[in-house]
Amino acid sequence: MRQFLAAASLIALCACATTDSSAPEVAAAPAAVPATPETAPASAAQTEGGKLRALFHQSDEANLRRNPVSAIFRGDLRYADRFGDFISDEYLAAEKAASEADLAALAAIDRAKLNATDRLAYDVFEWQTKNSLKGFEPALLEIAKTLPINHFSGFHTFYPTFASGQGAAPFRTVLDYENNLKRHKDYVTFHDRAIGRFREGLASGVFETRLTIAHVIDQMNLYLSGKPEDSPFYRPVLNFPEGFSEADKTRLRAAYLASIRDDIYPAHARVRDFLRDAYLPRARTTVGLSQMKGGALLYRQAIESTTTLPLTADEIHATGLREVARIRGEMEAIKTRVGFRGTLAAFFTHLRTEPRFKPASREALRDEYYAIGRRVDARIREQFSTIPKSALEIREVESFREKTAAGGSYQSGTPDGSRPGVFYFNAYDLPSRSLVGTETLYLHEGAPGHHFQISLAQENEALPAFMRFGGNTAYVEGWALYAETLWDELGLETDPYQRFGGLDDEMLRAMRLVVDTGIHAKGWGRDRAIEYMLANSGMSRTDATIEIERYIAIPSQALAYKIGALTIQRLRAKAEGALGDRFDPRAFHAQVLMTGALPMVVLERKIDDWIAAGGQ
Repeated sequence: MRQFLAAASLIALCACATTDSSAPEVAAAPAAVPATPETAPASAAQTEGGKLRALFHQSDEANLRRNPVSAIFRGDLRYADRFGDFISDEYLAAEKAASEADLAALAAIDRAKLNATDRLAYDVFEWQTKNSLKGFEPALLEIAKTLPINHFSGFHTFYPTFASGQGAAPFRTVLDYENNLKRHKDYVTFHDRAIGRFREGLASGVFETRLTIAHVIDQMNLYLSGKPEDSPFYRPVLNFPEGFSEADKTRLRAAYLASIRDDIYPAHARVRDFLRDAYLPRARTTVGLSQMKGGALLYRQAIESTTTLPLTADEIHATGLREVARIRGEMEAIKTRVGFRGTLAAFFTHLRTEPRFKPASREALRDEYYAIGRRVDARIREQFSTIPKSALEIREVESFREKTAAGGSYQSGTPDGSRPGVFYFNAYDLPSRSLVGTETLYLHEGAPGHHFQISLAQENEALPAFMRFGGNTAYVEGWALYAETLWDELGLETDPYQRFGGLDDEMLRAMRLVVDTGIHAKGWGRDRAIEYMLANSGMSRTDATIEIERYIAIPSQALAYKIGALTIQRLRAKAEGALGDRFDPRAFHAQVLMTGALPMVVLERKIDDWIAAGGQ
């Protein structure tokens, strides 16, 4: 479970939507997928496998009805006139009831009578559903529901892009335009309900941090600072598809302007005014969950949910310290290799300030990523037997969100490949950006990181929908970090500075183990965490600050990267040791990738079975 129930839904459906950190052509609109996915034949429905597939289908169909934005991200437009609820007592009760019903139906299926593939699906579904139910335990739910949004987790952080004509929402027909207007009304309702949840927190003594609330106020001020006609929400009516009548264009322009001016802007203003006048003065000055009422309990459950392992904060903190020490040693070796005289801290400063490591322009930074992509494409089939059919585009983060966005991120395409996946790079405060580490960022966010993992799963129609489109952070981000370790096999980081950049990114994930647990379990403050990251990496203060404020906003999420990667690396080492000359990286990567995002315990069981079968 993540800190906020609404944010958990958002992050899951965006896969990304952030996935980490972070490209400039316009993505194609998504195509609709068939309204009713294939189900098992009636004769097979009596078998245990048939029952299992029927359960998966029914559960997925019900979930899409309750969470229509998730359906839109998948290209399924049956519920495109709805935004969803995500926050009311009725919604939360329905989500809990659905999980309970799914578990009861699963228990009625005899796992022993399933084939190997179905047993894997059974185990994943069981783990995910039980994990979801833990978030509805009263002690946790009463805390989480009163923290509906912050500057990193909230629909206001993604919905403007989603509804702009450059996101997942389609704008091909008049109906698409009208559905978008209907979703706007639900978006407004969500924010009014969020104010109500914040008021419940004020009454019960559960408070967001002053830091995150101040950022939300700034975000709302930014949205409100421009004219409605300059808003991302107005962009669809600036780019009508061919074939729209002049009467429809005129009507839709007026309707969009009215929606922004009379509904969305006032809703943003209500949130801003409430947070500024009523909430901010009472928000807590501390930043760690353990310093909030019920926060220690929330953090313990968040760790297990995001890492998919029963780890403690102390164990993770110790692992982080060991990894930081190891990586520092490798950094020292590169510093010596390039002939730099001085301390590692001085070398970090050198890399942060030396002009030759700075992009000359936003366009130059974009072109650098284009060149990296071409080099990876030339070698990728040496490591992977299946390549996504969805294209990968490279775009710059939009100006309205670049200030608080990560250095890189990924947005998934559609299963049929009609909308490409997008690797976003952030050019905000360009002098603070560095060319050192561009290769490893591309490996993580693009190919073979998030783009391969997410695309190959959702393009695999043999999988049940919850495995094609669902997942967990430890696997999703663990794979992306593991992908960074393939730099040598893919012909990258031959320059020592780029290899140092790879270590610097690895250091980021190791430091996260230290600072996330430090903040949320050991009483660290914001400034101490920032200084720790600056002392152990080549990050700029701008990037370090954004990162730390992200960990404050979504506790435990950043732990999953390194924990997941360490698990995948350990499983590869186990397979290499057991299989010897029979080990084929393409086969190993297929085992890891081609069945969707598995909890770490399920993935290990799968790899053990593959090893026992001789790597076949």
